[in-house]
Amino acid sequence: QADLQALTRVWVNERGSFDLLQWPQDGLMDRVTSLIKLQISKVEDMTGDMNPKTNFGLIIIQTEVERWKFLLRSYLRCRIAKIDKYTLHYLSTPALQGRLSEIEVAYATRHQQLLHNHYLGSFLSSFPPPLQNLNDTAGGLNMIGGPDEDSAVFARGLGKGLGDDGRVLVRGRGRDQDEEAEVSRGEIVVARWADLQEHVENGEMELV
Repeated sequence: QADLQALTRVWVNERGSFDLLQWPQDGLMDRVTSLIKLQISKVEDMTGDMNPKTNFGLIIIQTEVERWKFLLRSYLRCRIAKIDKYTLHYLSTPALQGRLSEIEVAYATRHQQLLHNHYLGSFLSSFPPPLQNLNDTAGGLNMIGGPDEDSAVFARGLGKGLGDDGRVLVRGRGRDQDEEAEVSRGEIVVARWADLQEHVENGEMELV
């Protein structure tokens, strides 16, 4: 149950954020895939049993497995979509690469290689060599696009802040002035992603 709640939370956060979040470091994905494989094996063993009670239990297990598989697939597809959109951005620095799993780093690297080769064959080869790079920063213009960190998101307090009551101090940057707000457990605020990212990554808040 704890792994299901954790998987649901990282899925909701990933879908709600414009930026790619940190890949779970506590072995959550390994445990989830192992549990799914275990339940699939159990379903295969129970399939040949014609006992009505067994069949009813089989339906429940299959339904639960499909729920876990949906969460996992949707989570991975969301991350792949962000990697595809901002590949160079997430490969540009070690800190950003650290958000990806090893498989995602390999995927992003290969994806960028294929894309660059396609551009070279299509039109880049006709440009002068200094203009063939996709990560050029000459003239003060950075060609590496990234997610908009100033986009607004909704987040809920989880009651895991620094205070005794678990409130989280959110510092928001406004157009006219900056403001601070204390968010208690269950309260929902809307703010720039850049102002809430640290709280979400620390587990103090979750996106909604």
